[in-house]
Amino acid sequence: MSLVRLRHLASFAALFAGSAAFAQPYTFTVVASGLNQPTGIAARGGSTIYFTEIPTPGVGGGLNAVKELKLGNGSIRTIHQGEPEPRNITLDRDGVLYWTCKSAGVILEQSPHAPASSAVPLLTGLAKPSGIAIDKRGRVYFTQVPVPGVAGGANSVSAVNTSNHTVVTLIHSGEPEPVDIAASDDGELYWTCRTAGVILTRDEHGQIKPLLTGLNQPVGIALDDNRNLLFWTEVPTPGVPGTAGGQNKIWSYDLKRKIKTLVHAGDPEPTDITVASNGRIYWTCTSAGVIVEARKN
Repeated sequence: MSLVRLRHLASFAALFAGSAAFAQPYTFTVVASGLNQPTGIAARGGSTIYFTEIPTPGVGGGLNAVKELKLGNGSIRTIHQGEPEPRNITLDRDGVLYWTCKSAGVILEQSPHAPASSAVPLLTGLAKPSGIAIDKRGRVYFTQVPVPGVAGGANSVSAVNTSNHTVVTLIHSGEPEPVDIAASDDGELYWTCRTAGVILTRDEHGQIKPLLTGLNQPVGIALDDNRNLLFWTEVPTPGVPGTAGGQNKIWSYDLKRKIKTLVHAGDPEPTDITVASNGRIYWTCTSAGVIVEARKN
């Protein structure tokens, strides 16, 4: 292990010293540091991470970017740059990337092998798109949050097929703040509603109901389909580490056994989360500028 990596690990451990997370059966590693407000994240296989950076939200032509991280050697390259607010990101089975640009009201798509910044619109004219996910059939699910924290008809969860960009299906509306969404291979959906403190689920028959309630500002969400585990982040104190009284956490929920487990506590701002094919968990810590890996012991 390099001296640089050791220093990153030491600083990370010092930042979260005393956190209850270190009693959990995971090993935590910083796999990327020095990032510029990392936000959305998605994994391809067990070797590649894609993430967004939003140092200047709402400002086009600047440093906001979509980037690729190779876990084997830690190399990072820019996939796209200049969007006003690339918020959350997902990818299909062919590796095509899709991300929401919140302030521009669009969803963009780009092959990771295409020239940098060659993204094209999948959908335009949206109302503050936020969360995004894709299922094995190529249906892209996304949330829109034009009035965060306000219950009613404006906020929504919708879907569009990548082969037919013109047909958008409304799945649900009226939640106060549907921030992020995850989709299973079997057609179930899960999304966080931050201000309501709930995770909602929609089964393959279209029935929608609360899965978990009484949560503390849930934000990012991800599904490990192979292991029937749902992961999410809670960010009630953004930018505040556990050593300074922060209450941010990462949780898992076993969908079969109905068991909720603490994965980590004390991160300053665990914004979004993803699960690799090997079961390792990754999340962005926006204010600390890092990506963290959690590996089961």
